[in-house]
Amino acid sequence: MSDSMKEVVETLDPVSRRLIPANIDSGTLVPLKTTLELRDNLTLGLAYITRAPTRYTNDIVTIARALAGDDAAKNLPHLRRCSKPVDLPPHLKSQFMNEGNGRSIHTGKSNWLYILLGPKDELPYDELLRGLASVDGIRDDIFIGIIPVPLLAPTSQVQANLWSQQFWQTVYRKNNPLGPHPSNICRTTSVVSRDASVWMTLAHQVARKARDTGLGEPIGAVIIKRTTPGKFDAAKNAAFKSERSNSNITQGSQGMVEAISSDVPANHNCHELGNNDAIDDAIGSDSSGPESEAKETTQIVALAGDARWYQQEKVGRTGNPMGHAALRAISMVAQKLVRTENRPDNKPAIMEFEAFQDGPLLNDEQVVFDAEHPCPDGYLCHDLELYLTHEPCVMCAMAILHSRMGRIVFRHRMPLTGGMSSEDRGYDACGDSIACDNGPCGGGRGLGLHWRKELNWSMLGWEWETETVERLTVDPHLHA
Repeated sequence: MSDSMKEVVETLDPVSRRLIPANIDSGTLVPLKTTLELRDNLTLGLAYITRAPTRYTNDIVTIARALAGDDAAKNLPHLRRCSKPVDLPPHLKSQFMNEGNGRSIHTGKSNWLYILLGPKDELPYDELLRGLASVDGIRDDIFIGIIPVPLLAPTSQVQANLWSQQFWQTVYRKNNPLGPHPSNICRTTSVVSRDASVWMTLAHQVARKARDTGLGEPIGAVIIKRTTPGKFDAAKNAAFKSERSNSNITQGSQGMVEAISSDVPANHNCHELGNNDAIDDAIGSDSSGPESEAKETTQIVALAGDARWYQQEKVGRTGNPMGHAALRAISMVAQKLVRTENRPDNKPAIMEFEAFQDGPLLNDEQVVFDAEHPCPDGYLCHDLELYLTHEPCVMCAMAILHSRMGRIVFRHRMPLTGGMSSEDRGYDACGDSIACDNGPCGGGRGLGLHWRKELNWSMLGWEWETETVERLTVDPHLHA
């Protein structure tokens, strides 16, 4: 074990130190892409433009905004509203120079500006024409042009420069409209990577034990709580919970940031609030004083292996879906929270078959289950981290979102059944040279459920790549 890994182990809780093996295998974290990031993000639309002397610019912009409304998308905020003739792309400059009085506008020192009015589909042409006719300086020679423009904001300065040369002057605002903020990913990756190998090694260990004992497939899950000194912890902050209840704010919305502080930067995408990472950026994660010198600590909350074959026959069956490792781990967290409330024990009825296999079945599971929850005031899995050997199926992926998990890391992708990856599902994902009984398997787009703007929760996710750990091979059609 390396010296850096020994330092990490020192920050772990006693239960974790008792369970982890002597050899911890290393790996690399690769951030998951969103479905929007993997699609063709150059989506073009048509927009109206006009030109006018500089002193009439405000009047024209007011007319355009009145027709487009307050919807930011209709106003194309990533595109410059006004452009000098000399700053137009060469093809537009050549085109507009020969229209109307364009030659006099483009020669010499011009006091004219080209003005972007808005998307063609959103602005009624007749109303736009009447509005421009009310402006004295251009009433006798109204110019309305139509140009293609990118409808989505650029994701880098290089892309913005390229679009400025091809379409219209474009602005990169140092955010990512298609996914998590780049700085958020970079900062959080550096935090998670310090001990990700520890938890992935432990997940592999429990997965092998589940397989060897016949409980289920070689799939394992570990849930941990990471505590950073000086970090804003919504789960423990009673004032925050009161503010959230009074304001009826749901985490995952932009309004949450506004409730915390009026000084929060406005460039945070609303889906960056799937965990507390964006809140850290907003209110500041650094604190001065002795507390900031304290070490970050992590504590294991739940450990579960797959148990789909427990009390099941394997022949002609797919196993008990409630025995999936991710569901069992989440349920164990819930039971710990109930236990801390000192509720009276309700003895379950004796049943021949128990569908919810959420009780500890392995010794390692029992050891973790007996330990108290490190943060019993939070909502289920809020601000916790999930480490899995395999990409969770769609059912488990949605359960993870509903539990308000903070982050997720997994090793093996499941192209046919996984719910977190966004890549398209290839038709050769099965890896079998013989066609499946139901025809070619695969096809379709990845779901990328970890970050979908249609959902009210999102979180950062990574794939853990390693060459030193034994692959836990399962049927590619298996729902993990």
